[in-house]
Amino acid sequence: MTISFDDFMKVDIRVGTIVGVDPFPEARKPAFKLRIDFGPEIGLKKSSAQITKYYTPDTLMGRQVAAVINFPPRQIGPFMSEVLTLGFPDEAGEVILTAVERKVPNGGRLF
Repeated sequence: MTISFDDFMKVDIRVGTIVGVDPFPEARKPAFKLRIDFGPEIGLKKSSAQITKYYTPDTLMGRQVAAVINFPPRQIGPFMSEVLTLGFPDEAGEVILTAVERKVPNGGRLF
């Protein structure tokens, strides 16, 4: 399906730094609760991420990630996920986070 550039611009993808990682034992599939700093304009947002196969809290803290910030919040069990953290599936369907090649200011928009 082809979309217009205007359609693409409706999806607000920003970079943020993970500043908090907590286990999410209530999730149906293994997941973490992330707190991501998107800078002073957007602030801290929460995300549930099924990324426990390749990542630990220690490897996630301080990592920059890309996320869609303009989806409506989504209730996942007892947790309200505010952004969609982006990644790609490996051969087994496990999530590999989208990487930012060099450190950039939090809140920067993908274009």
